[in-house]
Amino acid sequence: MKINPAAELSRRWSALWKALVLWREKHVSEKTFVVFLSLLVGIFAGFAAVILKWLINAISTMLTSHIAIDEGSYLYLVYPMVGILITMLYVKYVVRDNISHGVTKVLYAISQNKSRLKPHNMYTSLVASSITIGFGGSVGAEGPIVYTGAAIGSNLGQAFRMSPRVLMIMVGCGAAAGIAGIFKAPIAGMLFTLEVLMLDLTTVSVMPLLISSITAAVVSYCYTGYDAEFFFAQSEGFVTGRIPFAVLLGIFCGLISLYFTKVMNMMENLFSRISNPWIKVAFGGSVLASLIFVFPPLYGEGYHSILRLLSGDVMGILDGSMFYNDRGQVWFLLLFVGLIILTKAFATSATNGAGGVGGTFAPSLYVGAMSGFFFAYLINHLFGLDLSTKNFALMGMAGVMSGVMHAPLMGIFLTAELTGGYSLFLPLLISSTISYGTIKLFLPYSIYAMRLAQRGELLTHHKDKAVLTLLKIDSVIETEFKTVSPEMSLKEMVEVISQSNRNLFPVLDASGKLLGIVLLDEIRNIMFRPDLYRRMHVVEFMSSPPAMIEIGESMEAVMKRFDDTGAWNLPVVEHGRYVGFVSKSKIFNSYRRVLRHYSED
Repeated sequence: MKINPAAELSRRWSALWKALVLWREKHVSEKTFVVFLSLLVGIFAGFAAVILKWLINAISTMLTSHIAIDEGSYLYLVYPMVGILITMLYVKYVVRDNISHGVTKVLYAISQNKSRLKPHNMYTSLVASSITIGFGGSVGAEGPIVYTGAAIGSNLGQAFRMSPRVLMIMVGCGAAAGIAGIFKAPIAGMLFTLEVLMLDLTTVSVMPLLISSITAAVVSYCYTGYDAEFFFAQSEGFVTGRIPFAVLLGIFCGLISLYFTKVMNMMENLFSRISNPWIKVAFGGSVLASLIFVFPPLYGEGYHSILRLLSGDVMGILDGSMFYNDRGQVWFLLLFVGLIILTKAFATSATNGAGGVGGTFAPSLYVGAMSGFFFAYLINHLFGLDLSTKNFALMGMAGVMSGVMHAPLMGIFLTAELTGGYSLFLPLLISSTISYGTIKLFLPYSIYAMRLAQRGELLTHHKDKAVLTLLKIDSVIETEFKTVSPEMSLKEMVEVISQSNRNLFPVLDASGKLLGIVLLDEIRNIMFRPDLYRRMHVVEFMSSPPAMIEIGESMEAVMKRFDDTGAWNLPVVEHGRYVGFVSKSKIFNSYRRVLRHYSED
């Protein structure tokens, strides 16, 4: 019999890996091995970040290096359309899975899918987002790298058969490493996991998160240099007299964050109503290409424009546009920047809605820098002041990032690590905190968490809510109840009772629809009267349940139903058809088990 060499090699490798896993389980404790895994996750996610940055830069440079800066180019009408079309075809026919909204997918995996991500997520987002952004898609690479890093952590953990609690930490480590690697910002990477992914900071999680973040940042430093991502040389100190303006900027950034989030959601709802992918590409690509043709700074991540603002080259953002010759006009520049702030959200949502793959990190940083510059430039020319546009652009980055992501600490440290602007820490704190407080008045959740929160599927720092989110209604349904029909006589009912060890009986029709329930305590006074056995039927003594639970409801909603009714058992139905019962005692037992597992240090 001829042996297939490939199959034999696969079999031997599988046996070797199984032996390695068994050896690890026997000789290396879980706590020790988590540290080793976090190091591996940091290395792999760091390399993934370096590769993604290189791919985006290579594609973008190849396409745009020959475009003249002193006039508009019609190539801006072509490149975005081509990039989105290639990405859509790649996702539809090669990946065959939805890989958009990377951070939201990671949040969903943590709260609903036991922190399990598919193996292809370790590379497919890299390919798709590099094409999208390199060809001009007005999105960021940070969402895809978070998805990639989280998938690396999840799959490494699964390969070594780690528990769901450790898998959650590994997903957080991968996400933190992705941010740390793409931005060379290890502190921001860890804070992203704590504030955006909402993982608890415990003695078990803090060390792996730090190791992954630092390792990924080191890998990025080794391959891309030790300079900050954005060069920023502070030429003017921040004095206490500027604090009121920092407060006003924080409010302004909070309102801009609210606008950005609302437009993104509105456009996402619009694209969700378009079922034909070709129409999505045509519509979204046309919107994106038109906006980039009029406003070339919207091309790609927009980091070149941020660098120009931070270096003081204010008029440089008009390069490559049809308005190049209007560089000296102050009010035209204000109008140009203001329109960029307003249209960036449309360009970003059109990119993703049309089939592109990218995140909202870079757009929020971009809008923040533009907003901070716009604010200072406008104040200076209205009131004859000399606010530093560079400083306020930096503060705007922290402000809008904090508002859009609902992550003030990450916004502060990310901005400082990106630019080296630690000397502006106080104004960064002010603008970031005020922006976060402003948007919190209108929106309780970040742009990532909003979709899951609306469905009750969001894991939060609130311990009770987090545990209830991890609990699934399917896991607490009891089905061993004896069912009865409304036509049954009392005699038949008594026979069913004699065969059951429960005191509750669902009443179903022929199709399985729940009509009511029979409680043993309510018929105890008639069940020992033989004279009523044939005269009374179930339909006469059954009662309606105090409430019914629809399959798929969140556990938080289920517990509220128990609190409102005071019931101890409630029926579960699926479109009216009986499924089983849920009891308080079963939920409490499951709650204690999950809480003990979730909180274990």
